[in-house]
Amino acid sequence: MSNDTLAAYYNDIAAEYDRLHAYPEREDELGGLQDAVADLFAGHMVLELGCGTGFWTETLAYVAASIMAIDTSAAMLAVARARGLDSAVVTFAQGDALALADTPGEYSACFIGGWWSHLPKEQQDKYLKQLRARLGADALLCIVDDAYVEGESLPIARTDMETNTWQIVTGPSGQRYEILKNYPADSSLRKRFAAHVKELRIKRTEHYWMLTGRLK
Repeated sequence: MSNDTLAAYYNDIAAEYDRLHAYPEREDELGGLQDAVADLFAGHMVLELGCGTGFWTETLAYVAASIMAIDTSAAMLAVARARGLDSAVVTFAQGDALALADTPGEYSACFIGGWWSHLPKEQQDKYLKQLRARLGADALLCIVDDAYVEGESLPIARTDMETNTWQIVTGPSGQRYEILKNYPADSSLRKRFAAHVKELRIKRTEHYWMLTGRLK
């Protein structure tokens, strides 16, 4: 899967994406996660990777000192900017989360909401090293992503040689996309992040998981 494919998919679904956060069965879960994120990021200078429509950016904007929120999808960013968040705190920019060196600024924390699951497993260790090099030791890291829910989540279409899982999704335009989407277990998360993150904590609800810690 290329970044272009992923960007095309999110451009396609941008206008409808926030409906995912509006399901009644997810309301309490999301509210609890938003409270936890707000507590964690109070006063921080935040780099948000894959900000999408700005759902999590809005939570961060009430508590953070500053936020640089980047995404590759122009359509998703258009929805995010329409939220009318305080421009003195939030900067939205089109950019590639994989190209950390191209994002200016100094940051004390990083938030990743819904993007980590699209990062191939074979790239994750290298990426965490790049994140550590860019943000420095002790920077706060928080990742929130989807849990697999039998009967609700899209079925897995295939598993590749690196054990990444792929799904077939259809956008509002009718276009079909094959998208990499991993659903890691807690044990896999601990194994992956142990060498890179201290004070590691994982919280899991029915529909989401949240990982927090500080870069080593």
